[in-house]
Amino acid sequence: MRFLTLLMRRHIEEEDLARFLKRVEIHTIFPLFEGALETGKISKSSFRNWVVRAYFERKSLAHSLNDTKTAVQQLHKLASAVVFVIIVVVFLLVMGVATTKVIAVVLTQLVLLGFMFQNMCKTIFESIIFVFVMHPFDIGDRCVIDGVQMIVEEMNILTTVFLRYDMEKIYYPNAVLLTKPISNFYRSPEMCDSVDFTIAASTPTETIIAFKIAIQSYIESKPKHWNPKHAVIVKAIEDPHKMKMCLAVLHTINHQNYGERNNRLSDLILELKRIFETLGIKYHLLPQEIHLTQFSINNSPILLH
Repeated sequence: MRFLTLLMRRHIEEEDLARFLKRVEIHTIFPLFEGALETGKISKSSFRNWVVRAYFERKSLAHSLNDTKTAVQQLHKLASAVVFVIIVVVFLLVMGVATTKVIAVVLTQLVLLGFMFQNMCKTIFESIIFVFVMHPFDIGDRCVIDGVQMIVEEMNILTTVFLRYDMEKIYYPNAVLLTKPISNFYRSPEMCDSVDFTIAASTPTETIIAFKIAIQSYIESKPKHWNPKHAVIVKAIEDPHKMKMCLAVLHTINHQNYGERNNRLSDLILELKRIFETLGIKYHLLPQEIHLTQFSINNSPILLH
């Protein structure tokens, strides 16, 4: 009977989880569900969103582990080849098949080959450092390189494959990425956004205060989307008629899910528009001086001097 009751409900309460988890574990997982901390309940929609996020994170992790395994296998083959050459040289010395002079000649030729392919050796070494030591991203991470926003699709020893916003694949040599600053959205904490706007400088101070209160009320009404920390900044008064302002807000997520970030920002901008209309906040361009050189009356042009 209790099982049927649980099936008919549209949310999960803390007491339901207490049958399977410890109290400390419940307090750990509750922040993972949207709105669970505020209501003390896990809704069906928030649980569904959590399952979808977990699926995509698991899928990205599987791809990352697979590419890391491939890179390790490539590195293992390279190291095995070097070790094989060393073993052959040592074996020939021990068995007396090759004299010291012969080995010296062979090593000299190898050194010459090393000078010839030093750029390749340098590239391989730098790529290994980038992939296994620095490792600034994983498969599925959203990154910004050279001002272009891309998602990591594949990682190899020498190259990394990115997917741009228009689904174009871009191949970057890892030795080149080693020298570039890389912004990683997935590893970033909660990220900020700002909306710039202009109002008339003649707007009363009381109206601006009412605007700040309205924005604060909206942000506090959306705890799933926005952190309560925000700021309304007056950036400049460029002339007696124009005041430039900025609204800085803090998301409850980073920008890894860029579509969700854009949806929240769009809703915020529409709310700004609604507040402007409610409070009568406007901005009009200054009157422009127009010089007429001629006009027509009854299709007869008249020149003005």
